Amino acid sequence: MWLPVEVVKVLTQLLLVAVLCAERGVMSHLLLRGEQPEILTGYNLMSTIYGNVTYVPRTIYANREDMLKSYANSVAGNSGSVMLFSDIIQASSNTELSTSPNFMQMNASRSEENHLQKILIVNEGAGDSVALLGIIRLVQYLSQNHLLGKRRAMKFVVDAGTGTTAVGIGLAALCLGLPWEVYGVMLADKIDGYQKQEKRLISEFNNHFNVEFIDHDVNKEDAGIVHWVERGHPRKFGNILDGEMVACQQIAQQTGILVDPVYTLAAWETAMHLSSKEAEGEAEVVMLHTGGTLGMFGLAQRYKNYFGMLKKGLKHY
Repeated sequence: MWLPVEVVKVLTQLLLVAVLCAERGVMSHLLLRGEQPEILTGYNLMSTIYGNVTYVPRTIYANREDMLKSYANSVAGNSGSVMLFSDIIQASSNTELSTSPNFMQMNASRSEENHLQKILIVNEGAGDSVALLGIIRLVQYLSQNHLLGKRRAMKFVVDAGTGTTAVGIGLAALCLGLPWEVYGVMLADKIDGYQKQEKRLISEFNNHFNVEFIDHDVNKEDAGIVHWVERGHPRKFGNILDGEMVACQQIAQQTGILVDPVYTLAAWETAMHLSSKEAEGEAEVVMLHTGGTLGMFGLAQRYKNYFGMLKKGLKHY
């Protein structure tokens, strides 16, 4: 293990990474999008407790790769070294490890004295093909006989920020031979952008792990593994509309399922729409909940008027 190591991470799964780093004595640098709230709650509070938090303006955060590299270089200074997690995967899966520049760099790093800083950039999964491994593992678990099984036809619905989760489910279904269709609800881009993202992720995954698709040519123009669909009420990513928090409240009270207006509400609405169109005995509709509900603490501070309306909707028993 390389110590001391510092990890640079951005929001979403960052809280879990921060906890794991803290348990192992590794300092985590967490880059959060937007402005620091007046009162820290939710993700912001927990991130500050576990890691070293920096708030990044939204215009800079939009270019994640440059932002991460720039910040990591500033932490490393003149005596440290910076490495991407994907570099490690690529080097370890290379058939000619001994001649790989990344591998040689890692070997050189291991031989250096421990006091030299080593900075590891772990992306949030935002378009990172390495993240597909975890999603494939999840699908493998869900396809066990005592859960969803491998024979039942399913329509999986997932909200798509970068689309990585949707592509991962589709790729897993393809690899495992599952009769599952995947619907990605587009939140942050147009269909052309998501289709390009899908092809890039699959191509990088093939390069990293030497996977060949014999029965399905995923490189064909019309051979996508995800159905990309518009959300019911399109808007600029991150914005919420009047009435959506009340809708989230009603869903929570009626079903016990907590959804948020930025991500999971869109998947819920699409899943309900697909379910209403399915005839009895046909494919079952499954919504994969991607989290995001802790983010509502921050939304409550940005959209005070929408959240204030919840008081009017409360029922007294």
